[in-house]
Amino acid sequence: MSELPGLDLARLAAWLPAAVPGAGADLRAELVAGGKSNLTYLVTDGTGTWVLRRPPLGHVLATAHDMAREHRVMAALRDTEVPVPAMLAFCADTEVLGAPFYVMERVTGTPYRDRRELAALGPVRTAAISTTLVDTLAALHRIDPAAVGLGDFGRPEGFLGRQVARWKKQLDASRTRDLPAAEELHDRLAADVPAESATGIVHGDFRLDNLLVDADDRAAAVLDWEMATLGDPLTDLALMLTYHRLGAGPLGAVVTDAAQAPGFLDEAAIIERYAAGSARDLSRFGWYRGLAAFKLAAILEGIHHRHLAGQTVGEGFAGIGEAIHPLLDAGLTALKEND
Repeated sequence: MSELPGLDLARLAAWLPAAVPGAGADLRAELVAGGKSNLTYLVTDGTGTWVLRRPPLGHVLATAHDMAREHRVMAALRDTEVPVPAMLAFCADTEVLGAPFYVMERVTGTPYRDRRELAALGPVRTAAISTTLVDTLAALHRIDPAAVGLGDFGRPEGFLGRQVARWKKQLDASRTRDLPAAEELHDRLAADVPAESATGIVHGDFRLDNLLVDADDRAAAVLDWEMATLGDPLTDLALMLTYHRLGAGPLGAVVTDAAQAPGFLDEAAIIERYAAGSARDLSRFGWYRGLAAFKLAAILEGIHHRHLAGQTVGEGFAGIGEAIHPLLDAGLTALKEND
């Protein structure tokens, strides 16, 4: 495609050759399908191909969609056991594309999202892929942030309480209607914040379709680090399992339902394997599930807001608004696990 929303190829062509050695100026690009937040494009000059990431169009909340942070965390993880694409260039000049963006290498791999994709591979390979997913998350949470230059990447003290407050603020900034269940969930979370587990690198949106899997069913690259920070890593596990629960119901068309494929590790097996690989206390895990539901509801409401304003790019947005109600109910139910 010669013209894409959010990507001015003429301006990019004037910038890219100087920023990425070997890149030409005769560019073509296509939008990578599946993203509901930051926009991702494949850019090629006919010889090389790169991936470009930029914030969404319109209604961008403060502190959200920070390209510099996403670029920094992947650059820091480059030589660890957590696979990430190589970072090639970062552009803070908003005159180029209207927002900060970065360019990274294109990694070959499959971001499995659909149950049918995994079912076609068979239960043995599906089990291997889901095991890789859990092991990659545990590996991320074992990394010492200071050892990779990320000691100042966040403020881990009071992380859980700030998460409750942050996602309430984000939800309120994007709210399009009354959501009484959101108010109840927020109040219950804020009233009973648990002691935090040891500080680690938090991905913020860890799930199978943010993991590229290679032909040997190994992790090729972890993607979509826009919400990464330092804090309590159990929030990552809770969010991933919240996606899995949602995928088992009528929201499977909205979120990934890959965890429903035959052979995929069940919830108990995932928790057991993660606990063995991370040595973290999961006794208050129901609270973390409640926070995950609240966070995801806030994210979906932001997407719903942009969709109503005609500021989303691509398909798959129509059902987002209705997905929030059962999600909030699930969060309230999860809190009862620790009552």
